[in-house]
Amino acid sequence: MNTSLPDVPEVRVVGLPLLTSGFDLVERLDLAMHLKVHGPLEPIAGERLATLAEEIALRGRGGAGFPFAKKLRAVAEAAIRRGVRPVVVVNGSEDEPACRKDTVLINRAPHLVLDGALLAAEALGARTLVVGVTRDSTEASTRAALAERGLGDRRGSSLRARVQRNPVRMVTGESSALVRSADGGPPLPPGRKVRTSESGVGGAPTLLSNAETFAQLAVAARIGPDRYRRTGLRDEPGTVLLTLSGAVARPMVLEVPTGVPLRYVLQLAGAPSLPQGVLTGGYHGRWLDAVASHDAVVSRASLEARGGALGAGAVLPIGPDTCPLGESLLVAHWLAAESAGQCGPCYLGLPAAARGLADVLDGGGPTALEALREVTRAVKRRGACKHPDGSAAFLESSIAAFTDDLAAHVLGGGCGRPVEGVLPLHEESPQGGASSGRKLAVDWTLCQGHGLCADIVPELIQLGPDGFPAVAEAAVPRYAEARAQRAVRRCPALALRVEEDRTGAPGPAPSTAPAMLPRGRIRRALGSGRQ
Repeated sequence: MNTSLPDVPEVRVVGLPLLTSGFDLVERLDLAMHLKVHGPLEPIAGERLATLAEEIALRGRGGAGFPFAKKLRAVAEAAIRRGVRPVVVVNGSEDEPACRKDTVLINRAPHLVLDGALLAAEALGARTLVVGVTRDSTEASTRAALAERGLGDRRGSSLRARVQRNPVRMVTGESSALVRSADGGPPLPPGRKVRTSESGVGGAPTLLSNAETFAQLAVAARIGPDRYRRTGLRDEPGTVLLTLSGAVARPMVLEVPTGVPLRYVLQLAGAPSLPQGVLTGGYHGRWLDAVASHDAVVSRASLEARGGALGAGAVLPIGPDTCPLGESLLVAHWLAAESAGQCGPCYLGLPAAARGLADVLDGGGPTALEALREVTRAVKRRGACKHPDGSAAFLESSIAAFTDDLAAHVLGGGCGRPVEGVLPLHEESPQGGASSGRKLAVDWTLCQGHGLCADIVPELIQLGPDGFPAVAEAAVPRYAEARAQRAVRRCPALALRVEEDRTGAPGPAPSTAPAMLPRGRIRRALGSGRQ
């Protein structure tokens, strides 16, 4: 059974702490304690701040890894060219089940994050600061930190600062979705792609980065680039925050200098001495096999050279006693369920990819494997956001990293190992997760194979070769509730119904991937529908 991580897991550090300074003293650094630990911070002019970011090779720590100095200069140039005040946005959403580093920073060191954001706002001449969050704990900590600084969303203030609360969803952490929600729209990616540095919140040039990026900037501004570069690698100086979970004895957030061997990091968390594989970068990341994970060090370049990714800083080993492709299938179902339901490559392609992987594991042979590869290729670079791309990369990595297991499933009777659910997934959120808590169910004694349901909700119901639905039931995501009810009303044989889905409580939110019947049962069920 998959388990979710707490908002603030155990925090440890290798070497001297930078981001986690003071964590051994108090649970949360309020403003007074923050100043005692880190000291005051003087403003830095715009070009000097960009130079500082260049000197420490600061890249975004939210996954994409875009150079911060380029982003800062792009916002400044756009603001000057258009003659408007820019906006600064802190993305503290972090809605992936395996990531907690930004959540830890906002809960325990909120003023370090605000320091970096306010440095950037002062350098750019911004008069608006938005902090995007999705959890009760991060919202409370951010509001308290803003109040401690006397900041608020008051007219006439030199800087208007506010908190933007969104639901816990994978897509709400996407930059364009956060900008759209800050403007009063739904927290979903828009159909058109526009750089936030050109047009973001309120149409103004917007500097948007995640919480750790701003915290790293604040640390470097205090200690200077020379001292900052003494830690870690020459090309990637400083520390990084990692979230360690999966098959570990002690899930944790770890601050570690770049260049530390990945195997040492895994050992600290109590991972298996010979992990079967290590997922790096989170659920939009990539798997390393046992050899690559033994040789890699903690750095963007080292992980990428071995086929992995630093990404959002999540590291998840799995042991030798679980089916790695079965574990990947659980994540694939969750990724499909996280679709916003706005574009076909996402809400049709990702469930199809999850079903494709399930077919491979069910003994579908080389044909099923080639179909899976075709689906993953088809969804890339065609979505409204990067969710389809990241999900496809995860699936491609899964079948590339575990070749022996893949061969056992494709050519034989499977690997013979159970699926233990060691990779964390969200439990159903009171704020509203991907699932509606309902499912579509087919009454096989009534179904006559008209196929209208598959036309209305193709992501949930597909037709078999004989024209009948090839599913027994399908969990309904929130975005598809209205169309699911429409499918029920349009069924001429009254064979379709929506009912409460109690299979996922308690535990992870139900997947949108249809629950497949074994082939023999499908044929018998379809046969009964003809009577």
